[in-house]
Amino acid sequence: MVKELYTTNVVNTFIRVAEDCPARVGEEPRPYGGKPTVGALQYAMLAGAPYKYTSDDVVFATSSAGRALGAKATKKERSAARETFFSKGQACMRASPLGKRFGWGVHADAEGRIAIYAVDSKRYQALARDPEIAQTSAMRSKRV
Repeated sequence: MVKELYTTNVVNTFIRVAEDCPARVGEEPRPYGGKPTVGALQYAMLAGAPYKYTSDDVVFATSSAGRALGAKATKKERSAARETFFSKGQACMRASPLGKRFGWGVHADAEGRIAIYAVDSKRYQALARDPEIAQTSAMRSKRV
């Protein structure tokens, strides 16, 4: 029996910041209590490497399961941990603190690789108006 694996990957999609996002400019997430937050880890991965990673890559690497592996994990160990992680549904980049709190939109290209754009940037505005790209928003932080 083959295990069903879930994915957070999307293609040709732009995730705008949440309606209740307090940031009016793209803010770099800071560590909390001396430890990096999920938002800080995701920002670090994506800010320096646009369109290098898929949503699944980022979600797994910044999860507790991905962080627990450490640098010395073998490819086989990493693959097994990732398979176990995605055997259950996971929150996608719509739930990321980048779009909910820090003012970053997430664009997925035709191959599912993602990049972030500050809400106050021209590129963000262009992507938000592009009719060729599926549009969605980050999840709200508060219920309506």
